[in-house]
Amino acid sequence: MKVLMPFSRLTLVVAVALAAFARFPVATAAELEAKPADAYFAKFEPVKAPAIHGLFLQTGDRLAICGDSITEQRMYSRIMETYLTVCVPQLKVSVRQYGWSGEVAEGFLHRMTNDCLRFHPTIATTCYGMNDHRYRPYDEATARWYVANQTAIVEAFKNAGARVVLGSPGCIGKMPPWVQTASGTVEDLNLDLCAFRNLDIDLAAREQVRFADVFWPMFVAGFDARQRYGADYAMSGKDGVHPGWAGHLLMARAFLKAFGLDGEIGTITVDLAGDAPKATATAGHEIKSVAPGAITIESHRYPFCATGAPDKDDSLRSAMTLVPFNQELNRFKLVVKNAKATRYKVTWGDTSKSYSAGQLAQGVNLADDFEVNPFSAAFKRVDEAVAAKENYETRQIKMLFHGEEGQADMALTEKLTEEVRQPLADAIAAAFVPVTHTIRIEAE
Repeated sequence: MKVLMPFSRLTLVVAVALAAFARFPVATAAELEAKPADAYFAKFEPVKAPAIHGLFLQTGDRLAICGDSITEQRMYSRIMETYLTVCVPQLKVSVRQYGWSGEVAEGFLHRMTNDCLRFHPTIATTCYGMNDHRYRPYDEATARWYVANQTAIVEAFKNAGARVVLGSPGCIGKMPPWVQTASGTVEDLNLDLCAFRNLDIDLAAREQVRFADVFWPMFVAGFDARQRYGADYAMSGKDGVHPGWAGHLLMARAFLKAFGLDGEIGTITVDLAGDAPKATATAGHEIKSVAPGAITIESHRYPFCATGAPDKDDSLRSAMTLVPFNQELNRFKLVVKNAKATRYKVTWGDTSKSYSAGQLAQGVNLADDFEVNPFSAAFKRVDEAVAAKENYETRQIKMLFHGEEGQADMALTEKLTEEVRQPLADAIAAAFVPVTHTIRIEAE
């Protein structure tokens, strides 16, 4: 089951990929991403990422999240799965993660039929290139090998009826101590990873699949974080390769944006005109009661809840100070019309914030402003259930499918492991329950 396709078919795919590589255009200045003025970025030529148009996800999608040890950390995949579960539950997306430590694109290519395609994904994300670039300066032979295997993966998914989001590799922060053959400088390696990113953009265009830009936002945000929070801030992780929570939020953001999600979690609109306030809510939220100074809502969609120190690389909340995650993907807004006072105190859960009438009329993003809020406890229960399922998926694939059990009887191993996994998936659904909460609005 480990052989993806006959040798002749794979050879043809590789030949097509190599021909396309030879035609890869040299970008002009107008085709490049905007770069910060600092000399740190002078040598980098990131091709402008394609614009994202429309929702790529479909209701009932089965998502496969594929990648190397960074995926096997089960952090960006967990952020993605929790987000899809609670922020857009109407899409009913189910998720499996397939991270494998030390893997290159070629490695996944030769196990994807056995491990992934057997579960009939309808959409897949990939994130390779970190190990593929071999931790050394750019060379064309390695690039050709990478493109050939990336192309074969994309075509295999497409032939199986799955849409693809091709993710670029991330960036590195220091020379990885465990790679004995690493060479060059950190800048050399990041230039190589940037070149691989550019190749992925070209491949995505040729294959007409979506592209998720992991490298460039992470590279820029990592520089910004060191300027703001100090030289020890490690966007790419303490070992230089495996990010903490801040880096993984940036990775998840890249894929969620590539899905075309609009970030609208919900809007609660309160009208203070007249003697009694009135309130309305968008889909997924229901107004249960309205009283002077208090609106109670039952919500069937959650905002994404993130905590942590704003200046630490192991903090989700820190990443939100570096990229507009809440503005792009996490808008749970309160709008107050016809306010009579100049300022109001808004209390949500145990926290209060002060806003001007003008701010409230424009709308404030409660998900951004209230780090801990009435959704936090329920969100945590869902997130922990997601973590438990994804942890088992690593054991299911790496230890059992590729262990003695799978070698002896793959069909039986699939059946028995699915009997273990299914209750873990059911626990996610059981944890996701409506949240009833009250927003208090008081004149100051």
